[in-house]
Amino acid sequence: MQHFKTLSAYLHYLELPRPEHPMLSVFSAIGEGCLPCPKESSPPITNDCYSISLKKVVKGDLNYGRTRYDFTNGALIFLAPRQVLQWDSSMVFEQKGFSINFHEDFIKGTELAQQIKKYGFFSYSVHEALHLSPKEEKQIEAIVESIEMEYQNNQDAFSKDIIISQLSTLFKYANRYYERQFLNRKPLSNSLQEQFNRQLEDYFNAGLLQENGIPSIEQIAEKLSVSQRYLSDTLKKETGKTTTEHLQLYLIDESKNILLNPEKTISEVAYALGFEYPPYFSRLFKKKEGLSPTEYREKFKMN
Repeated sequence: MQHFKTLSAYLHYLELPRPEHPMLSVFSAIGEGCLPCPKESSPPITNDCYSISLKKVVKGDLNYGRTRYDFTNGALIFLAPRQVLQWDSSMVFEQKGFSINFHEDFIKGTELAQQIKKYGFFSYSVHEALHLSPKEEKQIEAIVESIEMEYQNNQDAFSKDIIISQLSTLFKYANRYYERQFLNRKPLSNSLQEQFNRQLEDYFNAGLLQENGIPSIEQIAEKLSVSQRYLSDTLKKETGKTTTEHLQLYLIDESKNILLNPEKTISEVAYALGFEYPPYFSRLFKKKEGLSPTEYREKFKMN
């Protein structure tokens, strides 16, 4: 399964224009003009970016994980990093609306990085798009216009904070609208991947990583009341990644937030995540990210 680690590589694959910012792209055709259309079909792929789109598809289905994502008639959809996407040539893309894509590292070290994990509309468990009323659509479009204005202008030291603040506002409105849409419906059962990640988050938030070290796959499987083999096989089928890869991705993701605290040494970051030997953490980080924890810290200061 093909995976795209950068926003530029992902947009290039989609046959969309290069982004103005290495970690953020905004395509908008709210008023006049047309949205660029992505490639007409794709086998299963994954990437490290969040995507928010309005009225991008009017016909056909997007395979999102093991389900089909319904956004017939055009609506607001949310896609998260490392979720498996697939579509074919039967899809018809509308050329009005907007599409915002940003790499997960764009919001690292901000309050939004923690908030975004709580929004269920980015998960597999919500496979229906958000259908907006005309009033709601105008509210979302106004926020996107502000984001686009900041994105298109000469960016300065304040631009990123302003855009992240506007994204946070957009997600809060979307959360309100989703609660309205699903007020009288039973939520879909969570996928095993979500349950797996929730176990890791609970373990991390309780301080057990530093106290007891990194949990074994067997421990997590036991908490989920499934066998280790079943957990491994199901996650591999659902996401294309093994349980060990998911565990490592979670640890690397959390490490990025901690690394942005300049007062912590690399060794302290490693110990906070349950690594007994800091050099192993550094090797794993470089293997997954292509640069060392120190290089990541320096690179982020530049963006």
